[in-house]
Amino acid sequence: MLQDPSKGLAVVQQQLKELDALAKQTLQDLNTVAGTERVAKWKARTVALITEAIGQIEGNRFAAVHPGPSFTNDMVEEFTDLIECYRAPLAALAKQLAQAPRPSSGT
Repeated sequence: MLQDPSKGLAVVQQQLKELDALAKQTLQDLNTVAGTERVAKWKARTVALITEAIGQIEGNRFAAVHPGPSFTNDMVEEFTDLIECYRAPLAALAKQLAQAPRPSSGT
């Protein structure tokens, strides 16, 4: 993993905030097609940020996250499932980084 988990944690927390903002905006305007496109761009940017801040392994792990098949005809429900598909692994990564030991300042 990385030398300074606090930097990685800040990146992950910011991306969670952005994801929540995308979800809120999409659920307000009810344009799930545009929302899904914004989420795809967000994911690409998030993969790059995680790779840079945390490492290639975590970046690849997040890049491999894909929503499962959806069997509903409710576009809003499918969109919220998409959001949760990305929120859960980011929240788990944030928890992992928050519990990581801090580097000593005497190095």
